[in-house]
Amino acid sequence: MALLQISEPGQSPDPHQRRIAVGIDLGTTHSLVAAVRNGVAECLPDSEGRVLLPSVVRYLGQGGRQIGYQAVAAQASDAGNTIASVKRFMGRGLQDVAQAGQLPYEFVQPAEGGMVSISTADGVKTPVEVSAEILATLRYRAEDTFNDDLYGAVITVPAYFDDAQRQATKDAGRIAGLDVKRIINEPTAAALAFGLDKQLKGDSKVAVFDLGGGTFDISILRLSKGVFEVMSTGGDSALGGDDFDHLLADWLNQRQRRCTLCHELIHARHHDPGCGSQYGIKCERRCRRETALALISPVDYVMAETVYEGNTWMMAVELGVTIQVLNDYRQLLYDSGVCVQ
Repeated sequence: MALLQISEPGQSPDPHQRRIAVGIDLGTTHSLVAAVRNGVAECLPDSEGRVLLPSVVRYLGQGGRQIGYQAVAAQASDAGNTIASVKRFMGRGLQDVAQAGQLPYEFVQPAEGGMVSISTADGVKTPVEVSAEILATLRYRAEDTFNDDLYGAVITVPAYFDDAQRQATKDAGRIAGLDVKRIINEPTAAALAFGLDKQLKGDSKVAVFDLGGGTFDISILRLSKGVFEVMSTGGDSALGGDDFDHLLADWLNQRQRRCTLCHELIHARHHDPGCGSQYGIKCERRCRRETALALISPVDYVMAETVYEGNTWMMAVELGVTIQVLNDYRQLLYDSGVCVQ
């Protein structure tokens, strides 16, 4: 919080006046607020002891909204009105939003050079307004903790944020009722948090690697006379844990669809009756056996079993089938007298 120990021109700090300043990490997937208490920097929890706040806002209409964990709980049932990862949209036009067509939101085309907006049950919302909801929630948390108003706040942003994105972040803070004293780079904040300004000697250089929920960046910092300078930065503003989750979910869905399609085609080939008939259970067992034989070759199975030493999950991944199909194949081998790990 040394960044806030400053005085305006013509003023001097009043040693008897308590000024509460906070640092805010406005993250893509989660956000948090921290402050110095008794000389120690600590993250401030909510009323239930949770430090992290999911960066998700749900708009209900007529001014209603849910923020954080409540919004996450409704994300699957009301995806169009539940805005997540809004940090990726800050200061961006629609053409800059990666994979906009795959997102569940109804984007509103901005005026030329303007920021993208999202249509919700409570009207059109800009990324700045959505971010302001998150920042306001963190502000209330801090004020409840100290039972006092905040003097100022420092908000961190990725080092590669351009002027438009930094200004959008400041605007969100202003709407949230915060007096934003500083916008600082996330790698700089990380270096300060680890005390590198005190550990490093002379003219030193350090690399800060940051893989977050929605963004990835690496920055090279130079420490000279106690001041960090960002020498170079790179990364991808559309790469993070969210993307890993989406790719994994897509892959799992594709594998499940492949197995299910094969299973149903075999049922159709045999003109099987419905599962509720007296022959349904017997037909289902036969179909599962034939599905396993159709999707797994003996050579591929032996290679996967050898490489992964019988690990069920890794073998299923390698063979491109579900665990159920793999276990059905193993049962076939067992029934035929073949030893299975």
